[in-house]
Amino acid sequence: MTIPQQSGTFVLVISTGGTIACTTDPATGARTPTLSGEDLVRACGTTEEVRVFDAVSLDSSAMTLADVDTLVELAGKALGDANIAGIVITHGTDSMAETALALDLVHDDPRPVVLTGAQLPADHPSADGPANLNRAISLAADPLARGQGVMVTFGGDTFAARALIKRDTAERRAFALTAPLTVPRPAPAARAALAGIDVPILRAWPGADASLVDHVVAAGPDGIVVEALGSGNVSTAMGEALGRALDAGIPVVVSTSVPFGEVSFDYGGAGGGASLGARGALPSGWLRAGQARIALATALATGTDPRLLLGV
Repeated sequence: MTIPQQSGTFVLVISTGGTIACTTDPATGARTPTLSGEDLVRACGTTEEVRVFDAVSLDSSAMTLADVDTLVELAGKALGDANIAGIVITHGTDSMAETALALDLVHDDPRPVVLTGAQLPADHPSADGPANLNRAISLAADPLARGQGVMVTFGGDTFAARALIKRDTAERRAFALTAPLTVPRPAPAARAALAGIDVPILRAWPGADASLVDHVVAAGPDGIVVEALGSGNVSTAMGEALGRALDAGIPVVVSTSVPFGEVSFDYGGAGGGASLGARGALPSGWLRAGQARIALATALATGTDPRLLLGV
C-alpha cells in the first residue's frame, strides 16, 4: 500500500472500480470494472497534476466495511503528505453515500476528499464518467474547497457527504440531500476499524410481525438500524420486538424509507416513534438507513455517543 510520491502539489486519485471503470461484455451485456485509475484520468482530460492509486476494483454493492476501512486508512495516510492538495475517490454509486459518510465522520484535515463515479460505463458513447472525474479533480485542487469535509460531485452537482442519498437509478444527476440545506458536520471521531461491527438494516412494512426483529436479535448484533415508515414509525408487533431488543442492550436507530425530510419521533402507540424513543431508540435525523448504519457502526467502533454522529 504505497502512495505515489511527487514533488510539488498534486491531487491523488484513488480508484475503487464502479461503473466509471466498467466496460460492457459484448456477449452478455454485463458491466464489469476493467479500467485502472490511470485509464480514467487519461480519459477525463484534466490539466491538474495527478497521481493515481488503485485500491480495489469492484462494484460498490460489494463494498465491505473492510474495504471502507482501507479507504479511510489510505486517505489518512495520503493527507500526511503536504504536497497533496486534495483526494478524489472514484467509486460505484450504489454505496457512494455510505463510503462518503464513513470518510467524513473521521475527516480531520481541511483538504477536500471528493467522491465521484458514473451512471454509464466507460465504453458508452455518452459516458458521463470523464466529465465527473474532471470536475472532481478540479474541486480537490481548489483552495476554496478546503474546510468543507468530504464531498460528492456528480452530474454537475456537488454535495456534502452528510445526509446524501442516491435519488435515481439511471439519471446523470443521481444524488440529492435529504435536507433542504447542508447539514452541519459533527466533530471528527477517532479512526477505528469498522470491519467486524455487525449492524443490520431491517425494513419495516405495514402490519409487520415480530419475527424478523426477533430472529436478528437472537443472532446478537452490535446494533440495529430500522428503515421505518413515515417520520419513524413501525407496526405494533415490530415496535414491541424492538423494545425487547433495547431491553437486551442492543442500540436501535430508526431511519425512514421516505426519501426526503427528517426523522422525528412524534407518534404514540407501540410502534410509534415517540414510544420507541421513550424505550431508548434513537432517531437518525436526516440520515437514511445506509448512512445511519455507518454512523452507528462508527460510534460503536470508536466509543462515541451515537447521538453525536447521528446529529440528533
